[in-house]
Amino acid sequence: MPKKFNFITMDESVLPKTKGKNIDGTRFYEIDGQNYPSVTSVLSIRSKEGIQKWRDSIGNDVANWEMNRAARRGTATHTLVEQYLKGETPSIRSVLPLGLFKLLRPYVDQIDNIRFLETIMYSHKLKLAGQVDCIGEYNGKLSVIDFKSANKLKEESWIENYFIQTTAYAEMYEELYGEKIEQLVILIASEDGTSQSFVKETKDYKQKLIVAIEDFYKYYKNKNKDKIEK
Repeated sequence: MPKKFNFITMDESVLPKTKGKNIDGTRFYEIDGQNYPSVTSVLSIRSKEGIQKWRDSIGNDVANWEMNRAARRGTATHTLVEQYLKGETPSIRSVLPLGLFKLLRPYVDQIDNIRFLETIMYSHKLKLAGQVDCIGEYNGKLSVIDFKSANKLKEESWIENYFIQTTAYAEMYEELYGEKIEQLVILIASEDGTSQSFVKETKDYKQKLIVAIEDFYKYYKNKNKDKIEK
C-alpha cells in the first residue's frame, strides 16, 4: 500500500508569479522588476572548466546527446517522485525512470509534512532565484530535499554543487517564511543500480554559496553589462 503523505498549507502569496526566461543562454527569473539568475546558472560557472574538459574528451555531439539524455531521465524521474508524493497515478512508463524511482522510493518514504514541491522561490538578500524540488520533513527534520539521477555511484567530493544548491533554497525559504531549515538532503538513484542519500547542514556551504554568487555576477557583468541589474 503506497504511503499517504501529509502536506502543510503555506501562504503562497509571497511566491513569485514567474516561470523564468533565458537571456543569452542563462536562466533568469523576474522578481519585482529585477532579473535574478537561477541557482543552477550561478553554479554552472563553478563547473564550467570541468564540463569543457569533458566535452573536449568526447566531442560536442556526444556531449550534447548525453546531456539531453540525462535531462530527459532526470525530468521523468522527478515526475514520478512528485506524482508518488501527491498520490497520483504514474504517467511515465519508460523502464529507466521507473527503475530509478524504485531505487529512490525507500528514501522518499522518509519524507512527510511537505511544504512545497517543484516551487520557484527567491532571495532579495542573495539576488537569486530557483525552483526547489521539495521542502518538507525528512525523518522528522525540516529539510530541503533534492532528487537526482546519475549514471553511476557518486563520490561526495563530486557533488559539492548539490549541497550549495540546496543551501540556496534553504536561504530563500528562511527569508520568505522565517522558518529555519534543519538539514539538506540529496537523494540519488543511478543507472548502475545504486542509490545514495547525503544529509548536510547549511552552515558548511553558506560561504561557498556567497562566493559562487559573487563570481557569477562578475562573470555575467563582464560578458554583458546591460542584461542584469544589481
